[in-house]
Amino acid sequence: MATTLFDRLKAGLARTRQAFRQLLVSVDQSELEELLLSTDVGVRASGLLLDRVARAGDDRRRALESEITRLLTPAVRTPETPGAGTPPLVIMLVGVNGSGKTTTVGKLCRHFVRDNRRVVVAAADTYRDAAARQLAIWADRAEVEIVASAQGQDAAAVAFDAIQKALNRNLDVVLVDTAGRLHTRRDLMDEVAKIQRVCGRLKPGAPDEVWLVVDATVGQNGLRQAQAFNERLRLTGLVVTKLDGTAKGGVLVPIVMELGVPIRFVGTGETIDDLQPFEPAAFARALFED
Repeated sequence: MATTLFDRLKAGLARTRQAFRQLLVSVDQSELEELLLSTDVGVRASGLLLDRVARAGDDRRRALESEITRLLTPAVRTPETPGAGTPPLVIMLVGVNGSGKTTTVGKLCRHFVRDNRRVVVAAADTYRDAAARQLAIWADRAEVEIVASAQGQDAAAVAFDAIQKALNRNLDVVLVDTAGRLHTRRDLMDEVAKIQRVCGRLKPGAPDEVWLVVDATVGQNGLRQAQAFNERLRLTGLVVTKLDGTAKGGVLVPIVMELGVPIRFVGTGETIDDLQPFEPAAFARALFED
């Protein structure tokens, strides 16, 4: 039997689900709060969920799923399908070291190719030769074009060349893979802001999307990362990776609550197909389903 996207999501949330399912049976308020905090839902969201539990009556699961869905749905919705405007759609991927950014770019190549879009990737992580080689492998697997780079090259120039190539070849999507950087390093944040500015020289308004790749296993630190990147770059989306390796999947809730930025995709495994569009209702259901 074929594995569905929901099956993959549910499998990836197995460790997180252990805590959330206990919410359905526990009657002690302190225990309920401790369970929520253990998943990194955070204090504010925990309070809202505990209030729903108190008012849920006999249908606690339905109340929790409804509230989690609401909290994961930004009040101001951005388009569900990015790139409805003038092509090429330019997406810049940012994040800290080790978040899975380059791997995510590779998986996004497969996603857009399956959507019959022609893709070029910009190897704008010019700090690590290994990043460029890794991205070239992913691009080859997905059969998309790549603008390669050499270590020490100007990252903004690589992004510029990729957009130019997309314009010349009438390609649909440009994925810009930037170097991992600590959100606390001003010089590195200045550099990624420069890449963002340079993208707009060829296509006004580019990049159309700025997505932060967040490693779910870092818990509340992921929220701090998101706040810093959003303050500097005005994020339009999040990609959450490594949901398969953490019991802290609840951190998605405070990130969306605090930033009002939608989660675009979640990664639930290591293969090229283990990246799927995020649906708040499906995520909430996967937290409780047997």
